[in-house]
Amino acid sequence: MSETTEIVAATLPVQGAEPVPTNSARILIIDDEAAIRESLETMLTLEGFSVDLAVDGASGMDFLARNHYDLLLLDLALPGESGLDLLPRIVEMHPELPVIMITAFGTMGNVVDAIRAGAENFVQKPWDNEKLLADIRTAIARHKAEEENVQLKRTLKQRYNFSNIVGKSEPMLRLFDLIAQVAPSRSTVLLQGESGTGKELFAKAIHANSPRRDHPFVPVNTGAVPSELLESTLFGHVKGAFTSAIASKKGLFEVANGGTLFLDEIGTMTMDMQAKILRVLQDRRFMHVGGVHEIQVDVRIIAATNVNLQDAVRAGRFREDLFYRLNVINLELPPLRSRREDIPLLASHFLKLYATENAMEERILSPDALRILLDYEWPGNVRELENAMERGVVLSTSKTITPELLPAQLTGNTYTAALLDRQPDASLFDLMEDIERRIIADRLERCHWNQTEAAEYFRIPLSTLNQKIKRLNVEIRKRPRD
Repeated sequence: MSETTEIVAATLPVQGAEPVPTNSARILIIDDEAAIRESLETMLTLEGFSVDLAVDGASGMDFLARNHYDLLLLDLALPGESGLDLLPRIVEMHPELPVIMITAFGTMGNVVDAIRAGAENFVQKPWDNEKLLADIRTAIARHKAEEENVQLKRTLKQRYNFSNIVGKSEPMLRLFDLIAQVAPSRSTVLLQGESGTGKELFAKAIHANSPRRDHPFVPVNTGAVPSELLESTLFGHVKGAFTSAIASKKGLFEVANGGTLFLDEIGTMTMDMQAKILRVLQDRRFMHVGGVHEIQVDVRIIAATNVNLQDAVRAGRFREDLFYRLNVINLELPPLRSRREDIPLLASHFLKLYATENAMEERILSPDALRILLDYEWPGNVRELENAMERGVVLSTSKTITPELLPAQLTGNTYTAALLDRQPDASLFDLMEDIERRIIADRLERCHWNQTEAAEYFRIPLSTLNQKIKRLNVEIRKRPRD
């Protein structure tokens, strides 16, 4: 086991080891009815939980002041201060503690007030034991995941600059180890992974943990720059090199001198451009477009692609010699579906991020919403999860993100059914155009609005895709995420 893994192994469960069970958690029950307290204590103790009992708000607050708990079961109708009166004080003292309200008087007004005050869930007496246990386990799992995430970030920040990468799964720990080993070297790195896996974040982490950290990190999405402009973008040009070159301009290789140049979507480069990149990798020299003098640079290259470059080499679309130059150190970024234990951490991270960005109170996921996230396949990976959480925050009117606030593809609500409801008199042609527009827009978003990549996914020429975008009035948005 490497040093980085040893740092986090003491606090984080990893794949292949026994996971930390939620029923090892400690629960506090605040309820004035002895029969309710005893019933809950018996049920939870048999499930392996550690349980403390309080008969009123005063004793409950005393327990909370002296002990750490993973969940609070709070009665609404307590003598003296009610559960609703206590809840704001509890949330202020322990903002991360999940609270489930229990009551025999569950009006809609009470539910709304409790959720707004910070309760995670609301259970009415008499309850279904299996459902209550499922809600308790889900709430505790989320609480433990958030605590682990905080600890992980604190530990990794102390040793490495991984503050923007969230994960505790075995694939992520292996990547942290590899980055720690790779970062200090001068070697070229090739990041491979599906769209939305965070390739730029990992490139930044390599740069931030390298001796080049005080020099520029310069990213360029080579697939988003028109091929006729890419050479000038990377190498610069002299005045008069082409019609619009009214002044000399540095290229990104010069801007990144001493630092790191991140070439994203490198598989989209033309063969001619690949030859020019190969020469720079070999000699660390290049010329401005239209120039006659060679320029020497000290730049580390990190390249990224979401296509299999070996397949592209076999198909004659990518130079074999360039592939081997880039493939000195190859890091495979895992898709989100292969590290599902990171989903609660990532969801929590994005909910906090977008609540802060929108000046809103912090949001949490309901148990049902979390189950949906854990069951989904995530073809768009972390970027798709981030978009779903941003949507949930923006559309929410209370603290809890429920399944209704999640995108339709997550919940199984089909777009076509909604379309038929909205346009009952539409012709088949109109409906098909609307569906086609939605599919193209969705794929473009997943491809980070890279039309070349989307055309390859659809297996159609780029010109055909452009015609469809214009004919269907597909809205093009450019909003980079990684």
